[in-house]
Amino acid sequence: MNNQTSETFYHGTKADLKHGDLIQPGFNSNYGNNKKAKYIYLTATLDAAIWGAELALGEGIGRIYIVEPTGSIEDDPNLTDKKFPGNPTKSYCSQYAFKVIGEVLDWQGHAPEQLQAMKDNLERLKQQGIEAIED
Repeated sequence: MNNQTSETFYHGTKADLKHGDLIQPGFNSNYGNNKKAKYIYLTATLDAAIWGAELALGEGIGRIYIVEPTGSIEDDPNLTDKKFPGNPTKSYCSQYAFKVIGEVLDWQGHAPEQLQAMKDNLERLKQQGIEAIED
């Protein structure tokens, strides 16, 4: 996919980043078994970014950054091929860095019971040997 678009892209995480920082592959993943990530992920929907911020590993607060891809992006195969054909979540991955160009400060997380249901489902999948993120 060409990243020359007017869409706004978001990245949800618990990392404390600043304007101009680069989010790059090669660091431990925020999800799954926490292995080194081959890809980094972004979305064009705030809801998907909120899930990313809420479900990321770590003790910090969830953060949602507005990011700009520095290279090509493609549909996220973890979602589009398996769960949501046609990519309605507008979720993408890349092997190229994302530049932080802003932060969404005014966002509301999911209801506690909705968040717990998602965490329970992810734990169930993990017990079955299914990782949420497969590189």
